[in-house]
Amino acid sequence: MDLEEAFQTVGEFGRHQKRMVTVLVFLQVYMACQSMLIVLVGAVPEYHKQPVTEAGDTTNGVTFTEDVSSIVTEWFLVKEEAYKVSLAGSLFFAGVLIGNVLFGPLSDKIGRKPVFLTGLFFEVLFGYGTALAPSYEVFALSRLLVGLMNGGMALVCFVLTQEYVGKSYWAMTGTLTNMAFAVGISLFAALGYCVRPWRSLATAANCPGLLLFLLCVTLPESPRWLYSRGHTKQAEDILQYFAVRNGKGRIPIKLCRTVSTSTPDGSSPGVFQLVTHPVLRRRTVVLMYVWYVCSLVYYGLTLNASEDKGNRYLSVAMYGLVELPAYPLCMYFINKQWAGRRKSLAVFLAFAGVSCLLTMFVPVSGCFLNATCLALVGKLMVSAAFNIVYVYTSELYPTVIRYRQHCMFNVTLVVLLLSICFFYSRYVY
Repeated sequence: MDLEEAFQTVGEFGRHQKRMVTVLVFLQVYMACQSMLIVLVGAVPEYHKQPVTEAGDTTNGVTFTEDVSSIVTEWFLVKEEAYKVSLAGSLFFAGVLIGNVLFGPLSDKIGRKPVFLTGLFFEVLFGYGTALAPSYEVFALSRLLVGLMNGGMALVCFVLTQEYVGKSYWAMTGTLTNMAFAVGISLFAALGYCVRPWRSLATAANCPGLLLFLLCVTLPESPRWLYSRGHTKQAEDILQYFAVRNGKGRIPIKLCRTVSTSTPDGSSPGVFQLVTHPVLRRRTVVLMYVWYVCSLVYYGLTLNASEDKGNRYLSVAMYGLVELPAYPLCMYFINKQWAGRRKSLAVFLAFAGVSCLLTMFVPVSGCFLNATCLALVGKLMVSAAFNIVYVYTSELYPTVIRYRQHCMFNVTLVVLLLSICFFYSRYVY
């Protein structure tokens, strides 16, 4: 039997696979906390300037009028030093970029599990380095290293949620991971509200990673990866283990080698097929732009949540919670024949763009239809579009280059995020 037949035999999404996917889904909550950490620990409170009375005054004549604990208040990152807050965010995403480039090929060569566990272990370790940083320089370095592990580990985590289950459940598990990330944003806001000192917040946000690491140690290697690398016997053993844990008994599994190792034109697979094959090249150009648009709106709105007037914790939570209706909404439409992937993606992107454009012409607050409400609608729509493009992209590419292509799109996404952070630090501060 081939691999898909084997999954149908042992259970495409049995109770054991549900437990494994649950662990990986909860891991998205932890990764969301790490990604959003700078939003609260880098919060800039109200302050006013006063004349410097003593030589060598480290406060630079700044008095904070708001009781906020952050790296800004501890190291006085205001005025000429204000760019360092965005620099720390840029370093995190620079690490994500490097992690995406390094971890993807490594997971293809030596396996999903060892690369995944190594990344998670060091992310937790460097996360504690962030909480204990004695200076801004150490803090910034720790954010770079956390981002490196976060970027690489997140990519492999998403792949594992797909490779543990049957093909018919890929869209569902991919959606669950995105929903968990949105929930993680809201939970981080609630955690920040309860734990105000920034070092305690960084420690509390990092602690779940240790428990999740211990749970992830028990996860098996991906049977799909083993099968693709010719380790048929190990893949059969894991699939038989799935059958036993799913309550189907010890079913004999005998896999045959039917995995294709060529792309649509018959040549050997590789990342260059994305630009040399005419059909894949056209898809790649269009999807790169779509990924740019989705990431620009999604992360631009999310990372700017704490800048909204009012309660910053409520703002961050709202920008996470508003995503949740987007996922069942997009799943409903993409499974309808009259809508499908392409039409649904186009409509959600159009509504997101219109909502964001209208924020320039309405008041920030004070009326029912204000800029904040429209921004939240834009976040909802772009979240639905982002979820669709994740699923749609996987389906538009051959299996042999699917995860290389995901890695490439993640790299382009992070390059854009770095440009956003640079623009913010250069022109806003």
